[in-house]
Amino acid sequence: MTIYTERAGLQVADVLAEFVETRALAGTGIAATSLWAGLADILNRFTPRNRALLAKREDLQAKLDDWHRAHPGPIQDMAAYQAFLREIGYLVPEPAPFEITTGNVDDEIAVMAGPQL
Repeated sequence: MTIYTERAGLQVADVLAEFVETRALAGTGIAATSLWAGLADILNRFTPRNRALLAKREDLQAKLDDWHRAHPGPIQDMAAYQAFLREIGYLVPEPAPFEITTGNVDDEIAVMAGPQL
């Protein structure tokens, strides 16, 4: 049976709390209270969004499953299938061309080819 302890409002397994506080953070200069508070903040901010994304994924998967049950075997009409995927939001229009730039990245990562590393 797992025993839990409270850290910054989180229920943390004792063995995990002990490991983090005595081994993982050792020599880092990070206080355990700061780590747990930061983790609690991240979880409080992002858990609702994560739950919403998981619900959307479940909804999309249910629609895909329903479609494939209604159309067993190989896809016969790819245009109709792609239209279905667009209708449910699984496929979106291709974006306009764009560039991604890097900043504050060492040349070894941003410029040099792999074999030169």
